[in-house]
Amino acid sequence: MRKSTLVSIAVGMAVSGSSIAATQIEWWHAMGGANGEKVNEIAAGFNAAQDAYEVKPVYKGNYSETMTSAIAAFRAKKQPHIVQVFEVGTASMMAAEGAVYPVYKLMRENGQAFNKDDYLSSVTGYYSDEEGNMLSMPFNSSTPVLYYNKELFAKAGVQAPSTWEQVEATSKKLMDNGVKCGFTTSWQSWVQLENFSARHNVPFASKANGFAGTDTELMLNGPVQVAHISKLGEWQQNGIFSYGGRRSDSAPKFYSQECAMFMQSSAGYAGIRRNAKFEFGVAPLPYWKKDISTPKNTIIGGASLWVLQGKKTEEYKGVASFLSYLSRADVQADWHQFSGYLPITHAAYDLTKGQGFYTANPGTETGVIQMTSGKPTENSKGLRLGNFVQIRDIINEELEGVWSGQKDAQTALDDAKKRGDVLLRKFEKATK
Repeated sequence: MRKSTLVSIAVGMAVSGSSIAATQIEWWHAMGGANGEKVNEIAAGFNAAQDAYEVKPVYKGNYSETMTSAIAAFRAKKQPHIVQVFEVGTASMMAAEGAVYPVYKLMRENGQAFNKDDYLSSVTGYYSDEEGNMLSMPFNSSTPVLYYNKELFAKAGVQAPSTWEQVEATSKKLMDNGVKCGFTTSWQSWVQLENFSARHNVPFASKANGFAGTDTELMLNGPVQVAHISKLGEWQQNGIFSYGGRRSDSAPKFYSQECAMFMQSSAGYAGIRRNAKFEFGVAPLPYWKKDISTPKNTIIGGASLWVLQGKKTEEYKGVASFLSYLSRADVQADWHQFSGYLPITHAAYDLTKGQGFYTANPGTETGVIQMTSGKPTENSKGLRLGNFVQIRDIINEELEGVWSGQKDAQTALDDAKKRGDVLLRKFEKATK
């Protein structure tokens, strides 16, 4: 009897030990606040669904900090299995030979069912090589949209504008009715130049915006972009436009109802719903009717998940299993509905539709429709430029010169091109 009891105890300890010894998968990410809590929930869901692997999410700061930390960790051979990298870091990750385990290879070599056609092409194209192979797993993809204050619009008797011509006319009517400013914008380079260029089917850079080679140069100083930035500079002076910062610093101008419109990421929906004490609507990003009759799709922001080399074979089986879980329709639909980021698969989009989410939450489908309407062109597929984090800082600095009245639009964008091209040449040299 005693022997039997000891055997039972030994078996119990063995089972317990196997549970404790689940293979650890470390995931570094840049999701803070509520989205960070949701990331923890996603990992917990995967961990509860099986007992062979345990995903451990680790918040490493903002996008730039997370990418910098991962690069330093890789050099020290202390890298995580998975790192979340924002879209402007894509070219740098692709150029990091020997550091990245391409997702398409990871899934194939670890027996996971994987079909790139299951994913939205407007999203996956950004993270694929020239043969269409997915190098990283899209996770939180977004695109800019126009949020507007329905109450202020009703008071002024105006409708949501679809063109920039209408933005100007609508702003004037709103201001005549007591509103301090017509609109503000977040992420000025992403919204007012990168997506603006895609929307108007003009190049932001040569070589298909960098997709066709690293020997690219900026083309953000073309006549369409210059005219737009010049107009924004004029509007900044008369109050139609009010600049509030480089990232999402301008959000309080919308929340306080100082500005009636706000150009922000589709993923900003949850934050606006939480902070705005008024009814708001969501509309597509405006376009200049004088420049294009039918606007093209916008491009994505957000980030994808990159798998890093240097881990054990068994651990990569766990990584592949987790990425399959992450792509499940129910997991993706839940993440999309919670965060406002785009669903990365057709199944998640269809499930969200079927659940009536878009009907119950008007405007939440706007970004998806805007991204997927029509076939992307070379100018609207996205950007793949090296050193783009630093180039964005240059663009922000030059734009601020326009808003302050210290530079005209042509000079500012010419200077942004000159300074940015120097960084592109450095990246090209480093990748040869």
